[in-house]
Amino acid sequence: MEPNVVKESLSKAAVGAVELATRLGADQAEAGVSHEEGLSLTVRMGELESVERQRDRGLAVTVYKDRRKGAATTSDFSERGIEDTVRKALSIATFTAEDPYAGLADAGLMAREFPDLELYFPSGLDVDRATEIALRTENAAREADPRIENSEGATVGTGEGVRVYANSHGFVGGYPTSSHSASCSVIAKSGNSLERDYWYTVARSFDDLESPEAVGREAASRAVRRLGARQVPTKAVPVLYPAELARGLFGHLVSAIRGTALYRKSTFLLDAQGRKIFPEDVDVEEDPFIPRGMASAAFDSEGVATRRRKLIDRGVLEGYVLSSYSARRLGLQTTGNAGGIHNLIVRPTAGSLDELIADCDEGFLVGELLGQGVNIVTGDYSRGAAGYWIERGRIAYPVNEVTIAGNLSDIFASILAVGSDVDARGAVRTGSVLVGRMTVAGQ
Repeated sequence: MEPNVVKESLSKAAVGAVELATRLGADQAEAGVSHEEGLSLTVRMGELESVERQRDRGLAVTVYKDRRKGAATTSDFSERGIEDTVRKALSIATFTAEDPYAGLADAGLMAREFPDLELYFPSGLDVDRATEIALRTENAAREADPRIENSEGATVGTGEGVRVYANSHGFVGGYPTSSHSASCSVIAKSGNSLERDYWYTVARSFDDLESPEAVGREAASRAVRRLGARQVPTKAVPVLYPAELARGLFGHLVSAIRGTALYRKSTFLLDAQGRKIFPEDVDVEEDPFIPRGMASAAFDSEGVATRRRKLIDRGVLEGYVLSSYSARRLGLQTTGNAGGIHNLIVRPTAGSLDELIADCDEGFLVGELLGQGVNIVTGDYSRGAAGYWIERGRIAYPVNEVTIAGNLSDIFASILAVGSDVDARGAVRTGSVLVGRMTVAGQ
């Protein structure tokens, strides 16, 4: 894929669709266009199991006429295909209800600077090379411990794409991105105990991935550690979330302060701006400009310029996560989060996961979360879990078939520490999180 050529082609299609929509009577119009290519390959038990190639493109057109909204999509980029899509969007708009909040984001908020955030690194990976890497990953896992009895496979994926957004304010912007990954899942056995676990690595640049051997060994180590799991009696104890699971807690925060939840009054953090919801040493910042960041972007899906900001400052909620539509519903201004957050960074307050364990006299270290038992309306939190029991600063034994429960308001307020072992593989960057007290329900 030649990104500059693709970007020029997509820009032409997006601008053409917007101009046609306004000529045909739309008060405002916007278009998002994308082109993506990828390869995903899986090996299992030393044999190539599947190879998938992806090549997708799409055009989404949204029009606003008399405060009515219509949208249509197509994969046909011909003049006729684009015209049919625009006309369909206009037709749909005639049947939708009038909405005084509908429309583009304000013209003055459009991005004007487009820094190079280093988001595109083509891998040049072919099937042979991907197979070699996947086999190295799985072999490392299978050879790591004699108790690794079976494998669910190792997968290597690579993808590249270009996205362009244009609207009738005259804004047009786009950039290429890439994402590369490797993962492995294996099964360990000892006596009657059978346990599965996995590990993965993902990055913008293939060179930034963990080595295949490291991924395989970690997957094996995690599976073996879970052997011999037992149940525990119900009690209230500190709960420690490792970094890869701790980011879910801050994902719940984002869901609770998202504009949609706020204007529908369906969140336990309604009207919480300016209120202390975390301990004083908890700071959370949004930084859209991290080079090679998995959620970096100079503008959101409405063309609004993104910006660095403190979301949580000394435990206090400083702002919400808003698109232009939800902001209008709330009488506020968009925060540049149409399409999601851009690299949420939770500042560490303590040492590594091992140090947090060492400081814990008794508690539960979460290894896996099951189910969807989180109610953003009330904040009630109840998740099936497996993990490890901590006694006297050490992992004593693995645990399964428990439920960890509490309320997100209490969980947020009782965070004792955020570890330095930051997981940067997603949109939320945080270390391990120690919660002071939750109910662990077992036998």
